[in-house]
Amino acid sequence: MSVNRTAPRVEVPRGLAGVVVTDTRVGDVRGIEGFYHYREYSAVELARTRGFEDVWHLLVHGILPDPGRAASFAAETARLRRLPEDVRAALPAIAAAGRDSGPLAGLRTALSLLGAARGFRPVYDTDPERRRADTVAACAAVPTLLTALYRLGRGLEPVEPREDLPYGANYLYMLTGEEPDPRRARAVEQYLISTIDHGFNASTFTARVIASTGADVAACLVGAVGALSGPLHGGAPSRALDTLDAIGTPDRADAWIRERVLAGDRVMGFGHAVYRTEDPRSRMLREIALDFGGPRVDLAVEVERHVEAVLTELKPGRELHTNVEYYAGVVMELCGLPREMFTPTFAAARVVGWSANILEQATDPKIIRPVARYVGPEPPVAVPPAA
Repeated sequence: MSVNRTAPRVEVPRGLAGVVVTDTRVGDVRGIEGFYHYREYSAVELARTRGFEDVWHLLVHGILPDPGRAASFAAETARLRRLPEDVRAALPAIAAAGRDSGPLAGLRTALSLLGAARGFRPVYDTDPERRRADTVAACAAVPTLLTALYRLGRGLEPVEPREDLPYGANYLYMLTGEEPDPRRARAVEQYLISTIDHGFNASTFTARVIASTGADVAACLVGAVGALSGPLHGGAPSRALDTLDAIGTPDRADAWIRERVLAGDRVMGFGHAVYRTEDPRSRMLREIALDFGGPRVDLAVEVERHVEAVLTELKPGRELHTNVEYYAGVVMELCGLPREMFTPTFAAARVVGWSANILEQATDPKIIRPVARYVGPEPPVAVPPAA
């Protein structure tokens, strides 16, 4: 095998698994312990006890706000939910062009337009306050963009945001056009908080790579959305529900799961690249689902039991438990979200985590520029003459 002699002779695991690429103060995932945190606080505890805007403030400003700051930040972000007129006017065309690809694909285009309309400048050329202002403006607008694109794609008029509703409740309102049920709005809010950030996943790392070039906030977020759109990253909540649909009733669970596992198929909603214990996000969302109750939740719990039993039998020694996507799909369905909006809803939360990472990366003047190990034919080889 040929080796590029300009590259260091270092064995690098596939996908950079376990490779430390930088330091961060945003948060961490402790996969062996089954724990993750934002700044110095348990992310699950924040989801249980705080509102979305408080956690957003923590991620972007580095501290949990006192009541006065919390009210001020909530009012500031609520005002920024309304879109510039040029962006609003372009949304029908974006939705029409992407009717088959959905709101997440349209978000890439809409975010680029928003950045231009808001005058976002490269982070390399701006001070920390301007960078923070740009991320807050982008994050506030993302739910408005996503819900408008969804509704326009179905021939419905977009619903204007309300400044009197918290982030999660306003998201539900803009999506459905109906006054949100407080219980469901809180469940959605807790899901959103629990998925704001989660280590150096593919989309977060993408955002940081782009930020390291000094590009503007919109460019960084567009790249992150592109990474999230891949089914191996953000597309599994609806697929986990597809599994429940295919099984149908608890008595069919064991045979269906055993057949899939023996065929080498992946059971969506189970296993995680980092956790070797139960995903703490899944544990919290299961509690929320059980509080709602009903046949769908009963089926989900029973299927979880069967899947874990079959995986323990057929894949001994591997810790394969439910991940966030399994019960996320159940909870979002219970709250009235259509399946095609599951991954966009994930993006409406993760945009805050991306922003925190963009802001942190922007303070480092070093561009991210790794090397690849060349393993092709040994050069130089004479170029054959043209035919």
